[in-house]
Amino acid sequence: MIQFPQYVGGLEMTDHYFWLTDAQFAQLSPLLPNKPRGVPRVDDQRVISGIVHVLKSGGRWVDAPSVYGPKKTLYNRFVRWSDKGVWQDVFHALASAGGPPAELLIDSTAVKAHRSASGGKGGSAPRP
Repeated sequence: MIQFPQYVGGLEMTDHYFWLTDAQFAQLSPLLPNKPRGVPRVDDQRVISGIVHVLKSGGRWVDAPSVYGPKKTLYNRFVRWSDKGVWQDVFHALASAGGPPAELLIDSTAVKAHRSASGGKGGSAPRP
């Protein structure tokens, strides 16, 4: 079976890229700053998809695929919005939109003990 690539906004959508859907972006757009000055901004949906892609992949900003726009724009938008608290507002809105979680996870800590922590000198050999 041949699979044809899907196109979003003229860009090819593959498994290697992350793209926000229009419905997802519609939920985020009221939370984003919207006071453009000077040069018109690059498409927010495209830039946010690029930011999420970089954060998800754990890569460097300069290694972001060019389909998301200029790499400097991705980095600058992430840093500026972080300083303004935009990402915190987005996370709070997304967390409160889903209601209470269906499952809760409990984190535990594993502590390794040194081999001599069992007590006594010379290990666990039987004593006379």
